[in-house]
Amino acid sequence: MQSNTLWWRDGVIYQIYPRSFMDTNGDGMGDLPGIISKLDYIADLGVDAVWLSPVYPSPDVDFGYDVADYRGIDPKFGSMQDFETLITQAHQRGIRIILDLVLNHTSDQHPWFLEARQSTDTPTHDYYLWAEPGPKGGPPNNWAAIFGGSAWEYEPAINQYYLHLFYKEQPDVNWRNPTLHDELLDVFRYWCEKGVDGFRLDVFNLYYKHADLPDNPPQVPPTPPFFRKFDQQQHLYDYDQPEMLTVLAEIRAILDQYPERFAVGETFPENAESAVKYSTSGLLHEAFNFEFTHCPWLARPFMAAVQRYESLLAPDQHPCYVLGNHDLARPATRYAKGEDDSRLKVAAALLLTLRDTPFIYYGDEIGQRDIPIRKKEDILDPIGKSFFPFFKGRDGCRAPMQWNAAPQAGFTTGTPWLPVHANSATRNVAAQQADPDSLLNFYKQLLALRKAHPALHRGSLTFLQDSAKFILTYLRAAENDICLVALNFSSYERELILDNFIPRDWNVLLSTEKNLPLRFTEGVLTLKPNQVLILHHA
Repeated sequence: MQSNTLWWRDGVIYQIYPRSFMDTNGDGMGDLPGIISKLDYIADLGVDAVWLSPVYPSPDVDFGYDVADYRGIDPKFGSMQDFETLITQAHQRGIRIILDLVLNHTSDQHPWFLEARQSTDTPTHDYYLWAEPGPKGGPPNNWAAIFGGSAWEYEPAINQYYLHLFYKEQPDVNWRNPTLHDELLDVFRYWCEKGVDGFRLDVFNLYYKHADLPDNPPQVPPTPPFFRKFDQQQHLYDYDQPEMLTVLAEIRAILDQYPERFAVGETFPENAESAVKYSTSGLLHEAFNFEFTHCPWLARPFMAAVQRYESLLAPDQHPCYVLGNHDLARPATRYAKGEDDSRLKVAAALLLTLRDTPFIYYGDEIGQRDIPIRKKEDILDPIGKSFFPFFKGRDGCRAPMQWNAAPQAGFTTGTPWLPVHANSATRNVAAQQADPDSLLNFYKQLLALRKAHPALHRGSLTFLQDSAKFILTYLRAAENDICLVALNFSSYERELILDNFIPRDWNVLLSTEKNLPLRFTEGVLTLKPNQVLILHHA
């Protein structure tokens, strides 16, 4: 157990998808002034940092993840002055700011690529990954794009192909080029000097590809989700190359020159081994492990995912967990039954009481559901258009924040870029603020308890059952501060055998069954359906 407090390790991070959070100019798209206007809400929620999805200039082929300028702010979000005001006002409230950095690829509208595609002799040509046509005149190898089709796009003007592991409008950069390498590392320094506190690195382990560009061998059987050419290959050569460890050490060295700067990485694929490999000492502070995120609504898989991750981590490594983000169906859509939030309170308690850095996606604190996507014509996300009906894209989880019962949920006075969910008249921040039993107020209670109790924000983790079928039970302990967390994943009343573990001087810190006495008899603790129970012993 670690004793000193660190904001990124012991705190909670709130992800904002800027175009969907709050619009102040009526154009239907969220903006930086909108985020500034809601900083008091974020502070009142009780989180410690805000992660912003990209706000850089972008033609929006991938809605900001195709960057045209790493050192600018897209005018649709505001100005650099707005961004600097956001940092200042967030810091005044004790809130840190984390930026998304997309350094595997740029937009094809980035000045570097516009020059690079003109001639093989341009200064920036080698900033990207180019290759001559293959022996039959086609792509240089068999690599597939994650978003569908070949990973190579032909450029007739120079008779070469360029690599793009995502859309063709997102050419991959060549980290082996020393000038480009230095340019990208300097991006970290630029934003640190602006006062940014940390970075989320988008698909960082794709930065390097095998220099010889060999074919990937086939994957038999294909990996889920099965319907892409990408799923039919073993990805031995298009990511996870050895050079990644060196560049992560360089990034960490830059961050260590500034006080308490932080980097968390998105690995691809999203497993515990990758997360552990890239967050060892001297590399990233943390890396996402989405095995936890993709668990079905059962106690045992969640426990198994946590135990597996914990078993791989070294003593100086720290896990982070997430239930929702801009690429996933919302937890309310995956787990809740109708408009009932009881399961979502269990999910919130799990996320916020584990040994982890929790990440909360905007709107999950009020149980926002995905907007329904019924027709291909309704889809904005290009990957959804490509793979419909097998995959409907990511529009559903990116809909506007539901602030109140006003038209367009108080998000905008104009027409929102994505539709507001039909339930916004009843499911919104204002309504839940007024309801003491709401999911929002439950999140606030959990966040306050986590902050107040060392056991919950930096304590050890011990599961009390080897095989949890319906109830997940664990201890968090820091010095003499001990908390017991019991979560009933079942829709039925269940009994938890604790062998007289609970002494008489345990106190109820939080329970979703407020008016019921603690039912603990002869070593058996009875939990109501979907009950959250947190006990404290000091």
